[in-house]
Amino acid sequence: MNKVFEKLNDWKDAFLLNLPNIAIAFVVLIIAYFASRAMSSVVEEFMGKRIRQKSVRNLVAKVASAIVILVGLYLAMTILKFDETLKTIIGAAGVSGIVIGLALQGTLSNTISGVVLSFRKNLNLGNWVETNGFAGEVIDISLNYFVMKEADNNMVIIPNKTILESPFKNYSLTKEMRISITCGVEYGADLEAVKKLTIETINAKFDQNKFGKEVEFYFTEFADSSINFLCRFWIDGERALHRWQAQSTAIIEIKKAFDAADINIPFPIRTIDFSNKLNLSKTEASVSDESISDSE
Repeated sequence: MNKVFEKLNDWKDAFLLNLPNIAIAFVVLIIAYFASRAMSSVVEEFMGKRIRQKSVRNLVAKVASAIVILVGLYLAMTILKFDETLKTIIGAAGVSGIVIGLALQGTLSNTISGVVLSFRKNLNLGNWVETNGFAGEVIDISLNYFVMKEADNNMVIIPNKTILESPFKNYSLTKEMRISITCGVEYGADLEAVKKLTIETINAKFDQNKFGKEVEFYFTEFADSSINFLCRFWIDGERALHRWQAQSTAIIEIKKAFDAADINIPFPIRTIDFSNKLNLSKTEASVSDESISDSE
């Protein structure tokens, strides 16, 4: 019992001796707590101007807050002279971090990819993008997945890692796009007239002056049933839907112009040639011989 009282007295003496350090460490922890809350608010407000995804903003704010808390905890333990304990905790945390990281490798990879995607200037909410065989409007970039809404109103959910590692086409980065139309005319058509009529038709429907460009027209090949050409022009647009609408309009207008000018757009023609003609006389003779043979 005496040893117990002696031990308690030693602890009391040690506590009184370290009371100033304990008080300082306590103050440091309180300051770290309020500093972490202030840091979280500042980071979230700052990120709000750069990142529209709330989940990512919250993650960055929590990470910043946790860093402040850890710094305060480190200072407090250093003041209390718990260096050995601190080294043990850091070593255990390192081993635990490796184990947890290996177990959650896929999830952590998607989370980090989500943060990286949120900071990309060439990819934002509302953009129309095409990636991994899908095309649609970017609805959300969360911590784990990327959400697109396709033209048919279906939602496509893709892991962030897949988006980050794959190429994507962003139609919304530019306000202008070039449209390409291919067609063919009959061999008897006046090619100069075809070129002039096509350019005039496109210019009448899609004003190229505001782009400072001209309609491009090129005959490309002698095909089986037609002489094919390529026509390219510019439009205002930032979505795939604008491209389809312009292509549809251009095809309709070119067809109308060609019909009015009596320019034929041929369709594939197949000619069947029977080169091996039947020899009816030999066939009839063969049939007669077989009949005589049967009657005998």
